[in-house]
Amino acid sequence: MTAHPPGGLPVFHQTVQDDWIDYNGHLSEAYYVLIFGFATDALMDAAGLDAAYRDRTGCSLYTVEAHVRYLHEVARGSELTVRTTVLGVDGKKLRLLHEMFAGAPSGAPVATEELFTLHVDQSAGRAAPLPDASRAYFAGVLAPAPPWAGQGIRAV
Repeated sequence: MTAHPPGGLPVFHQTVQDDWIDYNGHLSEAYYVLIFGFATDALMDAAGLDAAYRDRTGCSLYTVEAHVRYLHEVARGSELTVRTTVLGVDGKKLRLLHEMFAGAPSGAPVATEELFTLHVDQSAGRAAPLPDASRAYFAGVLAPAPPWAGQGIRAV
C-alpha cells in the first residue's frame, strides 16, 4: 500500500510475510530489497513513469548501482514504512534513497538503500532523457543527502 502526500513523495507500507523470514528468525536480506523495489515502483508511479508510460514508450528506470545497509533485525509480522528521498536528477539520471522503518517513519531506520538509476529506452538499449514532467517532479522534491549517503563499505 502506498500513500501519496499532496505534492510530496509517496510513502510505502508493507507487512512482513511469514515466508520472508529466514533461518535466523528475521526478515531475509532479499526481502529488504524487494520491499525497497516496491517503494521505487511507487515513486515511479508518482512521477508518471507508471505501467501505462512504460507500455506506451518502452522506457523505464533501470537501477545501475545500489547500496543497502541492514541496520536492525526485522521480525515476522512487522509493519514497515519506507520513506523515499530524491537526492539528484538530471537529463537521464536519478539518485534516490529509501529509509525503512518498523512502524512510523521516525527514529532510526531498520535499513536503507541508496540507488543510482538511469532512464532507459529499452528498444534502443541505451539511456534516454527523462520526460520533462517527470524530471520536473523529481526536481521539485529534491532534498539534501543525509551524512551516511554516498559512503561505501568500510574496510576492516
